[in-house]
Amino acid sequence: QVQLVESGGGLVQAGGSLRLSCAASGRIFSNYAMGWFRQAPGKERDFVAAINWTGARTAYADSVKGRFTISRDNAKNTVYLQMNSLKPEDTAVYYCAAKTFTFSDQIQDYAYWGQGTQVTVSS
Repeated sequence: QVQLVESGGGLVQAGGSLRLSCAASGRIFSNYAMGWFRQAPGKERDFVAAINWTGARTAYADSVKGRFTISRDNAKNTVYLQMNSLKPEDTAVYYCAAKTFTFSDQIQDYAYWGQGTQVTVSS
């Protein structure tokens, strides 16, 4: 089992920045690929970014490329999502998730999920 706890969400004006953190406990963190997903009100949960277990490989949704950066610190059992140039359409609950082996942009591939953190971007 892996337990995930997100933090760092909040209210920010358009054009601003936030950094989300996801702290993991339980199994060996470095064995897991990590992903960030988000869900806006009335919409499905969508892929945002993913990172492999070493941090050497990353992937992003087209909507956040060039603005968001995913990273991880295996010594701290933490994955981060740096969000810059935020837009009102980035408003959502952001979830981190973990899976074994290779990273993925598919929700169904992730076995472990955090409780989510709210990000609200005002115009």
